[in-house]
Amino acid sequence: MSIPQLESPATIADLERVSGKAEIVNGKLVLMSPTGDYHNTAAANIVTSLKLHQRAHGGGRAYTDNGGFIISPTRSVSPDAAWYIGPRSVGKMLTGAPVFAVEIRSESNYGPAAEREMAWKRADYFAAGTQVVWDVDVLREELIRVYHADDPEHPVIYRRGEVAEAEPAVPGWRFPVDELFD
Repeated sequence: MSIPQLESPATIADLERVSGKAEIVNGKLVLMSPTGDYHNTAAANIVTSLKLHQRAHGGGRAYTDNGGFIISPTRSVSPDAAWYIGPRSVGKMLTGAPVFAVEIRSESNYGPAAEREMAWKRADYFAAGTQVVWDVDVLREELIRVYHADDPEHPVIYRRGEVAEAEPAVPGWRFPVDELFD
């Protein structure tokens, strides 16, 4: 759901005045609605798996839904799950893009307009340095589309019974698609 837009592109200062979860996508402030059962279960399971990988292998840190990343003074993202290799932040949001970002579709993320917005968001991630973006669909197709920065137009698709990856962003980490629903 969008909020009334400013005359110029939104800034991080504008974002910090928003009550609730929001991010700046394509220069616009976008409020994020609360999520439902499948969405929240999938996000929790992905972050738990990433956290276990972090403890066993290091190399980055797992972040949950509502973690904010400042990409520039006028761009931010708040993925449903993320892997970040940058410095710790003493402020509200982390600086720089996660190397791996997970976007889980909600009920409003279907149809031509939603597809355009999701493509813009992936382009923002890749322009900021994200290496891998997952487009997770737990509501309709029950799959993970894995987009890589070096080939952003051709996702690798993983379905139930298969094991998804996030190489090279999270080396050695794997995630069974079926675990989205546990």
